[in-house]
Amino acid sequence: MSSIRLEPAHIRQITAAAEAATPRECCGLLVGTGNPATGIVVTEVVTSTNIAAADRPDRFEVDPEIRFRTMRRLEGTPLDIVGHYHSHPDHPPDPSATDLAWAFEPELAWLIAGLRNGRVTALKAFRLTDDGTAFHPLEALPGSENTFDLPLD
Repeated sequence: MSSIRLEPAHIRQITAAAEAATPRECCGLLVGTGNPATGIVVTEVVTSTNIAAADRPDRFEVDPEIRFRTMRRLEGTPLDIVGHYHSHPDHPPDPSATDLAWAFEPELAWLIAGLRNGRVTALKAFRLTDDGTAFHPLEALPGSENTFDLPLD
């Protein structure tokens, strides 16, 4: 199993974004180094406005301007976009059928924040299989069993 590492500050940033966006999903990008075989180290969380239609609170779409701006900023550096995150208000942090249908970058991590009653209860990380038919868990560091310890002070 591959792994993903986030700093406590990154987890707090994602948690705050998820709770603030409720009842809609939040979303953003994960910047860092690594690959699925050796593990991913997140060095930066880039928050995006969720540009999915407002009448679909259970959908997310990262603003393409944020993504392209981030890609340009990272050119010539050892850093890259290594994943993205979004939230599942009042649902567990497991990939949905919609997540699978919309996933197309098997090299990127999918970090999902599960919320209950407006509060993040767990974060889990996944990667799309090479054939794009399923997700498999990434070992979350720090934490255990693919769930990041919450809350982190």
